[in-house]
Amino acid sequence: MDTRTAQALTRFGLGRRPGEPPPADPASWLLDQLRRPDPTRLDDPPTTAKGLAALRQDRETKPPPGQRRSAALFRDQATALLANAVTTPAPFRERLVWFWANHFTISRRQGACACVAAAFMQEAIRPHVTGRFGDMLAAVMRHPAMLMYLENARSFGPDSPLGSRTHRGLNENLARECMELHTISPAAGYSQADVTSFAKILTGWSIDLKSDPPGFRYRPLAHEPGPQTLLGRQFPADQQGGVEALAFLADHPATHRFLATKLVRHFVADEPPADAVRGIEAVLRDTNGDLGAASAALVRLDAAWEPGVKLRTPIDYLLASVRSLDIPPDQLPMLGILAGLGQPLWGAPAPNGWPDRAEDWAAPEAMLRRIDWASGFAGGIGDRDVVEIADTTMGPLLRPETRQAMARAGSRRDAMTLLLTSPEFQRR
Repeated sequence: MDTRTAQALTRFGLGRRPGEPPPADPASWLLDQLRRPDPTRLDDPPTTAKGLAALRQDRETKPPPGQRRSAALFRDQATALLANAVTTPAPFRERLVWFWANHFTISRRQGACACVAAAFMQEAIRPHVTGRFGDMLAAVMRHPAMLMYLENARSFGPDSPLGSRTHRGLNENLARECMELHTISPAAGYSQADVTSFAKILTGWSIDLKSDPPGFRYRPLAHEPGPQTLLGRQFPADQQGGVEALAFLADHPATHRFLATKLVRHFVADEPPADAVRGIEAVLRDTNGDLGAASAALVRLDAAWEPGVKLRTPIDYLLASVRSLDIPPDQLPMLGILAGLGQPLWGAPAPNGWPDRAEDWAAPEAMLRRIDWASGFAGGIGDRDVVEIADTTMGPLLRPETRQAMARAGSRRDAMTLLLTSPEFQRR
């Protein structure tokens, strides 16, 4: 395995698994994953209807916290998605799914949305990772997980029939975060008046828990009447205005620049090189936001193939570690491990999601957590050859210093701990 192959498996993928043949042509292997259908096949696929039905039942029956159906559903579905990330034969595509799920962060800190968190990933994110960004944005903004997380179901047009009767008004959370974090970013120079107008455009985008099946519902009586002006452009009233506004934001030049910056930061460097950003921005502009084309362009960036530049986040680190020993994921409390490493699944503290810079994950306490966990996890090595595992997973990325330290280790477990905590394994 040469350096380029190792880099394809770590920077673009999720780490190599024993027994997984290295790709003969690393770039073609990555591009093929973009062209082929997503191979994910879950035994019990999460759906919005299933999650909202569980939430409805919990609200009706009011069970004790440990017996809530929605909480059990969250645990089962989240565990299944992590297991899929460990075993997937298309790790580049899977990395993109998790990247975009973080871009469009939802969090179970807003408790109600936990029951549809997995469905959000499967329904709003996964189908669109190689499609148009506008289609992903539209799916995200209509999904009950996002509507609950950013409380748009509680947003009423002040002059709408329901707003006038109940004296309830706008909730600007969804509009603000869509502009600031999901599309154009503050660099576009929008105003508070634009946020308010967009919030009015999105009034009525809500959820119906009582319907069968429960899900998204547009409530015209909550919608602010009349056209609205956003960034100098007028949009009609009713649901169509929201559809048109989202399409406008999705294809805005500032959105292309913002998305390109985030993609380059994830796949190239914490401080994105300007020329790489311009290249990805141009692809998004010229293809009307084709995410598959943008992802393929990332593969063609020479800077993306420089090894050891990016620090693995806790979820990256966990997935690579589990893949390296090829331990069946159902034998591990992966949700608890992630929480212990400081990145609880769907637990980001704010709508901007988890950070993608080393400085946010490399504090001494955070690194000590990794060492403590790695020491226990390394006990699962059994009688396997640690050097063989190191060569399989790291190839030429393994430093001579680490190889020497492993050779001097007092036990297989100690040697495996040294591998998992080495600087080169911590990075991708």
